[in-house]
Amino acid sequence: MTYSNVENTRVWFITGASSGLGYEFTKKALESGDKVVGVARNIEKLNELKSQFKGMLLPLRLDVTDRSAVFTTVNTALKHFGRLDIVINNAGNMVLGMIEEFNEDEVRSQMETNFYGAVWVSQAVIPYLRTQGSGHIIQISSIGGLITGPMSGIYSASKFALEGFSDALAQEVAHFGVKVSIVEPGGYWTNLYLKMGFATQKKEYDSLRDVLAKQNSIESVDSDPKLAAEAIMKLVNSENPPLRLILGSLVYDLAVENTEKRISTWKEWESVSRSAEHGIPAPEGYGIIEE
Repeated sequence: MTYSNVENTRVWFITGASSGLGYEFTKKALESGDKVVGVARNIEKLNELKSQFKGMLLPLRLDVTDRSAVFTTVNTALKHFGRLDIVINNAGNMVLGMIEEFNEDEVRSQMETNFYGAVWVSQAVIPYLRTQGSGHIIQISSIGGLITGPMSGIYSASKFALEGFSDALAQEVAHFGVKVSIVEPGGYWTNLYLKMGFATQKKEYDSLRDVLAKQNSIESVDSDPKLAAEAIMKLVNSENPPLRLILGSLVYDLAVENTEKRISTWKEWESVSRSAEHGIPAPEGYGIIEE
């Protein structure tokens, strides 16, 4: 299948493009007639896709935790296609376990890929998008970026960090015509589950793990990742895309319920919150800069 180079063809830059949601995003973009720079640590599957979409897909090998390599790869993408329009930070990993069970390397690994990787890619593309005066950065977060629970604390911490950084980023780049959206998917049948790791288990938590296993067997609802790709296409085609987009009915309901509980708690403790604030003049020495 070959697409002609039309004037309104967009160029996507997708991390984690060789598997899971990233692969479906890549295919959907190509099928729509857009061009894609697909980056991943292993690009074998992308090379297979490249022959189907001749001249439309540029697979590049990249570890997003390597900041220098990220900037080099973005420059390579720009030289090849001449522009970038849609950037999707999708690369990520998941290690589950109770907080006490994680070692230092496991904690750092979650943050390096899920948070720092997205920061490096965003920093690399912003100068071009800012100068261009357009573009759309999409951060693939998770329902874990809104709600957390036992065994997902470190994973959620990486996604909470991603959301906070992206919220500020959206406000900074809007001035230059660049859009940012945070996508919070629920469960999809991807190889994330196959690659998912676990911290070394402590027997003290076995009883809690049993309870969680029973809950998950009842509550878990996972979907075809193609549905997520269709939602992303609607997002990038919108003239006024939202800052946050939840994917999935179950996680949508959980997010709303969780937010309502927070508001209820804030209101219950409103008097304490307000009593903790009463403006006073600056204490002596504050605001004075000594040479």
